[in-house]
Amino acid sequence: MARRDIQGAVDFDHLESYAAYDAGVISEVLVLFREQSALWLRLMDPQEGSEGWRDGAHTLKGAALGVGAFQLAEACSAAEAATGSSVGERTVLFDRVRDALDAALADIAAYSHEQLLKSLKTPRT
Repeated sequence: MARRDIQGAVDFDHLESYAAYDAGVISEVLVLFREQSALWLRLMDPQEGSEGWRDGAHTLKGAALGVGAFQLAEACSAAEAATGSSVGERTVLFDRVRDALDAALADIAAYSHEQLLKSLKTPRT
């Protein structure tokens, strides 16, 4: 896995700039995003009703914007706006969010792998 495996679901230039190119901060942000995105997605389960739907979509949207996952943020924004919709409509929106999240997580995995390989090649003094 390397940069060539990145499909464009995350704008890493945005993330790097946002984190002032600090590799430690970038790594920590990505770890937190990966860990917490599963929690936020569970809040959006269309079968559970709409109680946590908006909160999950809103929180995941903000996190997506922070890491540069703009397509995911757009999907979350559409889901957030659909708080009163039917289970069927929420299911379609949930699927879009989940697909966009999967793409972002795949890009993050490729990026993280690339960063790990770079750190192994860098001579230590």
